[in-house]
Amino acid sequence: MNIGSFAATPEPPYYAVIFTSLRNDDDAVGYDEAAQRMLELAAEQPGFVGVESVRAADGFGVTISYWESEAAISAWKHHVEHTAVRDHGRTGWYEHFEIRVAKVERAYSGPRAER
Repeated sequence: MNIGSFAATPEPPYYAVIFTSLRNDDDAVGYDEAAQRMLELAAEQPGFVGVESVRAADGFGVTISYWESEAAISAWKHHVEHTAVRDHGRTGWYEHFEIRVAKVERAYSGPRAER
């Protein structure tokens, strides 16, 4: 799993969980370690397909995790360690966040345009 690179997703359909967040500066202790652990733990879950994640200097971030099914997403949502870290994030690390779940029906890719 390479953070900052494209996820190797299968042919659709599959699901995307889109997590957008704005970090606060109040409680940065342990954030990077917890985020890395969640990425590693998600990758071990049945039905996990991949992840893409970026964070700007101002604290705004987008993480998209890809899953084979809604059941796999639900299992991840209810994973004990993920639940504990998510609860801490809500009270300590994030000023605001949004979670969206989408079914990917079509996906396209191609070479980077030459400039």
